[in-house]
Amino acid sequence: MDLTPTSPPQALVLILASKGLVPYLRQHFLDKTFQGLYQVNAFDLALLIPYFIVLIILAAYGAHRYWMVYLYYKHKKNKTTEAAAHFQFDDLPRVTVQLPIFNEQYVVDRLLDAVCRLDYPKEKLDIQLLDDSTDETVEVARILVDRYAALGHPVTYLHRDNREGYKAGALAEGLKTAKGEFVAIFDADFVPPPDFLLKCTHHFTDPKVAMVQTRWTHINRNYSVLTEVEAILLDGHFVLEHSARSRSGVFFNFNGTAGMWRRCAIDEAGGWQHDTLTEDTDLSYRAQLKGWKFVYLQDVECPAELPVEMTAFKTQQARWAKGLIQVSKKILPRVLASDASRAVKIEAFYHLTANLSYPLMIVLSVLLMPAMIIRFYQGWFQMLYIDLPLFMASTFSISSFYLVSQKELFPKSWLRSLLYLPLLMALGIGLTVTNTRAVLEALAGKQTAFARTPKYRVESKKDKVGAKKYRKRLGWVPWIELLIGTYFALAVFYAIDNENYFTVPFLLLFVIGYWVTGLMSLLQGRFAGLSVGSETHTKPFPVGV
Repeated sequence: MDLTPTSPPQALVLILASKGLVPYLRQHFLDKTFQGLYQVNAFDLALLIPYFIVLIILAAYGAHRYWMVYLYYKHKKNKTTEAAAHFQFDDLPRVTVQLPIFNEQYVVDRLLDAVCRLDYPKEKLDIQLLDDSTDETVEVARILVDRYAALGHPVTYLHRDNREGYKAGALAEGLKTAKGEFVAIFDADFVPPPDFLLKCTHHFTDPKVAMVQTRWTHINRNYSVLTEVEAILLDGHFVLEHSARSRSGVFFNFNGTAGMWRRCAIDEAGGWQHDTLTEDTDLSYRAQLKGWKFVYLQDVECPAELPVEMTAFKTQQARWAKGLIQVSKKILPRVLASDASRAVKIEAFYHLTANLSYPLMIVLSVLLMPAMIIRFYQGWFQMLYIDLPLFMASTFSISSFYLVSQKELFPKSWLRSLLYLPLLMALGIGLTVTNTRAVLEALAGKQTAFARTPKYRVESKKDKVGAKKYRKRLGWVPWIELLIGTYFALAVFYAIDNENYFTVPFLLLFVIGYWVTGLMSLLQGRFAGLSVGSETHTKPFPVGV
């Protein structure tokens, strides 16, 4: 007898092959022998009511993704291009370029080199390196600024001994001495192209325009499977969300970098404030509530470096999740009470509260297995016409959303992204523990430090990162993720044992999502040796995250 264990998919195939598809369908869908015997009790209702409430809410956010796709195509004629700037400045205005950094010794030289190559009259330009660093970056940055200043570039160095206000505080401090009528901002991991300012500046000939945002692209997109998935996630935001919102005339946000502001609009909106972790979104909504217009340039690209480690990616996502909920608490009541249109208010609600889906996913994770058992005894047909559509709306809207963005960006090779969709969906599920903690902290009003996303100047597979200090900061989250993944693995075996095959693909997404994020967080240091090449960074890893 062959006692070799089989995987859940193999077991599913073997059972269907042994019993046959027709007998299986007849037994589960046509046999009415036990119909009416099961009666719902109070315990079942106590589980099923919150289960369906969560499913319906998640389905509503899923339906919103479909709505974004609809708006994107409906208003495609409203796309803003370079030619949309009908008028040009006869005399180019003065522009201040702000470069906020914190412990960025790996990338500060690349950033300064790119900014000093900007095609813009030097007499109309001033560059501020706003450095809050506490490590060797301070010395590196000073040397770089002195070098470029000696070459005739209008660059100055501003260092703060404290991180009051974090990035928002640094930007506000820089504005005190800024000379420009307009302000361009680039984070440390960005490499703006030489024509960036010229492509953005002329849109400000419209006196109502406060901000111009460009699309992020990705230097190290092909570095690993993780960076491929991250790129697809960001493409969905920058291609569909930003484009759909800007074209349909509702509010959208500055992304903190790769964009330009009119200085007086920042001041009129109340300036940079640091009571949220997403100061960019906060300022964006305050400015638009003042009546200022925003412009999004989908065709103007600004390359940046993606996080190459799972823990760095989770740090970034948690900061964004917490920050948006903080902004929703602060700004959403003002939006709803304003005289903005109904479309603006509805879109603002979905935009600012979208991260509430993470704690809802945790609730769904807890309820899924007992609800599956109860629904199984209620009958398969009910599961098919109630549960399945809700699951489809809340999960498969994700795949369609990101597929459209890839089709728009890569019309000849977009089908390749199909290979990454299962991992993309699983990764979204796997982030729920980290992001749920961030969302709950925001709801409870707990203030935390601005957790920077570390950048290593990893541009190709030959680059390695020796970030041992950072890898020790894992905590209990990866173990919780592995535990939840194991719970869903047991649910998979239960579903197969009870021939509840239609739930298996959904359950497998949960298993893969939690196990992948947990294992990659714990073992990412082991993966560095698998990359091609021998080039390594010799400088110590920057302090702080």
